[in-house]
Amino acid sequence: MQVSFSQLRAKEVINTQDGRKLGKVCDVVLCYPDNRWIGLVVPNGRGLKKNELFIELKNIVKVGEDVILVNVGMPKKNACDKRSCSPQPMPREDSIRNFEEFE
Repeated sequence: MQVSFSQLRAKEVINTQDGRKLGKVCDVVLCYPDNRWIGLVVPNGRGLKKNELFIELKNIVKVGEDVILVNVGMPKKNACDKRSCSPQPMPREDSIRNFEEFE
């Protein structure tokens, strides 16, 4: 299945864990030298506080005609204060799946 970026942007992203709409795809993350698709970026939040949520390729359940189903656990608000939170590590090379698996 081949999908262009403009077609992905038109699809609504829905979390299968709680049924919430996360928004439409606003960006994709690619690994340039290896030509691999790493994941999607969707808006997470409304109003003035707009954060972006990165969804790894392994968390994408299904890409349908009009929606993309994902399985992500949403972080709880105020789960940690700024002093105890550390930045998320980059995905390991062995955890990144190759796009060719889906062809």
